[in-house]
Amino acid sequence: MTRRNLRLRQGGTLQRSVTDKTSSAEVEPSRAAWRYSGVEGHWDEARLPSGLPRRHWRKLSVAIGRMGLGELNRRWQAGQQLIHANGISYDVGSQPQGRERPWPMDPIPLVIAEKEWARIEAATIQRARLLDAILRDYYGEQRLLHERQIAPELLFANPQFLRPCHGILPRGGVYLHSYAADLGRSPDGSWWVVADRTQAPSGLGYALENRLASARTLPTLFSQHRVRPLAPFLLAKRDSLLTLAAGERADPRVVLLTAGPHRETYFEDSFLAGYWGFRLVEGADLAVRDGQVYLKTLAGLEPVDLIMRNLEDSMCDPLELRGESLLGVPGLLQAVRSGTVIIDNALGSGLVETPGQMAFLPGLCRRLLDEELLMPSVATWWCGQDGPRRYVLEHLDELAIFPTFPRFSLYQGTPDLLTAAMREELARRIEAQPEQFVAQERVLLSTAPVPTVSGLAPRQILLRVFAARDGESYRVLPGSLTRVSSEETSHFLSIQLGGGSKDTWILGGTGETPAVARRAELSLAPHASGGNLPSRVADNLFWLGRYAERVETSVRLVRALLPALSGEDDLRHAVSLEAASRLLVGLRYLPPEISSASLSQQLWQVHRLLSEMVYDRTRMFGLGWNLKEMCRVAWNLKERLSLDTWNVVQQIEADLSRPVPADPNARDHAQINLLDHAIVALSAFSGLLMENMTRGHGWHFLEIGRRLERTLQVAELLRSGVAQVPADEVEPDLEVLLRIADSSSTYRTRYLTALRVDLLLELLLIDESNPRSVGFQLLTLLNHLEHLPRHDGPQDPSEKETAWNVLGLVRRAQVANLCRRNDQGRLDAFEDLIREIKAAMCTISDALTLHYLSPVTTSFVRSS
Repeated sequence: MTRRNLRLRQGGTLQRSVTDKTSSAEVEPSRAAWRYSGVEGHWDEARLPSGLPRRHWRKLSVAIGRMGLGELNRRWQAGQQLIHANGISYDVGSQPQGRERPWPMDPIPLVIAEKEWARIEAATIQRARLLDAILRDYYGEQRLLHERQIAPELLFANPQFLRPCHGILPRGGVYLHSYAADLGRSPDGSWWVVADRTQAPSGLGYALENRLASARTLPTLFSQHRVRPLAPFLLAKRDSLLTLAAGERADPRVVLLTAGPHRETYFEDSFLAGYWGFRLVEGADLAVRDGQVYLKTLAGLEPVDLIMRNLEDSMCDPLELRGESLLGVPGLLQAVRSGTVIIDNALGSGLVETPGQMAFLPGLCRRLLDEELLMPSVATWWCGQDGPRRYVLEHLDELAIFPTFPRFSLYQGTPDLLTAAMREELARRIEAQPEQFVAQERVLLSTAPVPTVSGLAPRQILLRVFAARDGESYRVLPGSLTRVSSEETSHFLSIQLGGGSKDTWILGGTGETPAVARRAELSLAPHASGGNLPSRVADNLFWLGRYAERVETSVRLVRALLPALSGEDDLRHAVSLEAASRLLVGLRYLPPEISSASLSQQLWQVHRLLSEMVYDRTRMFGLGWNLKEMCRVAWNLKERLSLDTWNVVQQIEADLSRPVPADPNARDHAQINLLDHAIVALSAFSGLLMENMTRGHGWHFLEIGRRLERTLQVAELLRSGVAQVPADEVEPDLEVLLRIADSSSTYRTRYLTALRVDLLLELLLIDESNPRSVGFQLLTLLNHLEHLPRHDGPQDPSEKETAWNVLGLVRRAQVANLCRRNDQGRLDAFEDLIREIKAAMCTISDALTLHYLSPVTTSFVRSS
């Protein structure tokens, strides 16, 4: 193997190309305002070595120079606010639960000239065709091995070579439907391929979001540059998948398989699923029966025709590939083998991602395509060959060393940073296991301007270019996900490690206005209508309703009891410390022994408990823990919530995640203000769900969860505040119960009299016209249950029968009988009714889980 000559001139003495000829008179007015210089030894995307902007950067540099740093920073902040408002995030899994990290983007795009992009486009298409042909050979005849075009160790020792996939020819004979290449520019201006992404290339959704944010923050410049739109590529990708999935079926079902909400790119999975109108599913949502993949829905199992996956190859089938996987679908590979389902990309496609293969690609391109490789890979030496290994050992300090295949135990990095002893140990390891190591030329990536607090600064960039099969060949996205290093000297361009991103403007578009461009980006086909709700989604909606109700109840409880700590005399909020203690004991938040403690001890315990209920997220009964769970479930449903609804969820979470005030005197006041704002936000959340969600099965499950939980909360509140309180102490505390149940004004308007137990029970237990009463919840719950699809399976007792029975108990209840106390002063009839109500709610919850939220059998199958 001969080394490609990559010795590059240093010192920034690169010559200007013909297309970059720019007169000084044209750019002199903006030169001072531009105030930007590159890094010596690196190609700069925006400027020439002379300091003048490149021709295709001229308009942008003039505009940035005129707007100044202050205006640029203002637009930068506007772009960040847009990203936050859209909920664009990354690396959720490494953050605290429910605290995703906003997507890092700067407002200055990367501009690429039309002719230069044409060369990148042609090279990307050729590379996708080449890698697809290599996969077809590796999992087929393996002629490349027999002809010694590739070393056997790079195939058979590769953990990404899935032996169970050998001999499986995907429908249409295509292994790669989606491909991405990471490209870097060398100091001489040439583009290299740094890495190939063939398993499940990520970043397409983020590239689109970057475009939407960029067109919004720089609308005039976007129009003037005639940027090529991204929507045609995304439409073509969607249409090609539907065409491939259709076969003989008129209504093919396509799903997007995600690793779940803890994956760092879950936002992208959710975004693309909603954008294309595909169902977002996890492995547990799918099942294989008789060689066919089915989607679990409320009404049973429905066949799936194509799976667009964002999941590692080996994790897709725990039955045949990786037994410990909890993310895949058992039996999926058998369904692929049977030809009943297509996977984008084919299982096993990660085989060609190894950097060890890069050294062989020029020869493989000539052998398989009869063409010369249009874009070289970064210079690579696989140590499994004698010549390259000797060169690597002789130039160890000049190269970067990587494992041939992912290995946590193998060294990865630049040996010049090691001590002499460590370099000798690395050399011995390379000699002992040469096939496990790859060396590559150190990449001096090109730079582009990024706004910082001190002005524009150069940062290294790396492009991720996407290609998708369009039927006969491949089509390239006219843009890229451009990643940016965090520091001038940093080599870390990974978003996970603190890097940023840019939009990429490819010149040569139609010149449409930004508003038209944005509409075009979003003018895709609508979501598939009809159909049945996946069981996991129904389960999440059910629990979103329950957690939202628990959060609201906790807020109202703490807000109603906080005045007991201040001793204020405001009659509208007056509540005694004894009443607060009695209620908290009845709710089992405090031990009964507190009633015999001193007033100061009671005050301290109540104060600590209420504070923990708001701020301590480890207490399951508290507001913090239930809010955390509510945000977790909402994140799982992100593609189904409107943008405004999601913004409210974020606002509630941000408000209630503020640190506890250090000053004890200011803590109670801050808590009350916080809880007042939380009530308003929760009301907005409920209103948006009511107004924005279609009245399908999902909305019914959300409301079922909310009504079921409110029934339990009100029943428990009445048990603790009425049944558990002595007769001579109960009536003075009824105002607290009404305030927690948000029914004070209703009570006064209706009864115009002193507080009485019988009237309170009439209002909060029996009255079916009061949205806060148990009777109203049961009647509404029954109505939603009636709208659920019929199910097969155990019917005795069904959830609807249980709801009817308990509603009948409440309707037949006599208030006078409920208020009658026995010799020991207990309300036996009332307590019995409360127990019946709570037991019925648990029975309904269990029945819903059994019948709808975890189906294991086929209720019906959609006809072919």
